Amino acid sequence: MKRPILAYGHSILKQPCHEIDRDYPQLNTLIADMWETMKNANGCGLAAPQIGLPIRLFIVDSQSTFEAADHSDYFAPGDTGITETFINATILSRSADAWEDEEGCLSIPNLQYPVKRPWTITIQYYNGQFEQQVRTFSGATARMIQHEYDHTEGILYLDYLKPLARKLMASKLQRIMKGQITPRYPMKFP
Repeated sequence: MKRPILAYGHSILKQPCHEIDRDYPQLNTLIADMWETMKNANGCGLAAPQIGLPIRLFIVDSQSTFEAADHSDYFAPGDTGITETFINATILSRSADAWEDEEGCLSIPNLQYPVKRPWTITIQYYNGQFEQQVRTFSGATARMIQHEYDHTEGILYLDYLKPLARKLMASKLQRIMKGQITPRYPMKFP
């Protein structure tokens, strides 16, 4: 089932989320709904707070991005992308080596801005079958994971921008908060 995505301005998007256990009600249905919602919005990731649930759950599809890319400069050698569910994730380490690239967000439609992030991360999490994983990701896949992970920490990519950049975006952000946009997917405005 496609769920509406919360627009910028909803307070839940700024709250740290709580962990869940394998007995979380209808977890498999929720994960399936998140995949359907993300694909319907043509996204590459989605976090539970973006659909109104303050839990540490997010999904990432860097495989579709890799397959659609004209070039793979942003992907680490050997990385062809992932389609993965992350539950109760914790980033264990981040590389000192960082890079800047444009990011957007389904909760902040039609706005992108360059964000600097570590090239490589190591992350511990449970997958969709609630099996514990510890994996290292680099490049575009690591960027997508970090973006969605931040949602579970109550952080938006806008929080990394310099004050001047945020000031320049202020009127666009106000229009999003007031629902004065026409998104191409279902959204809930504050």
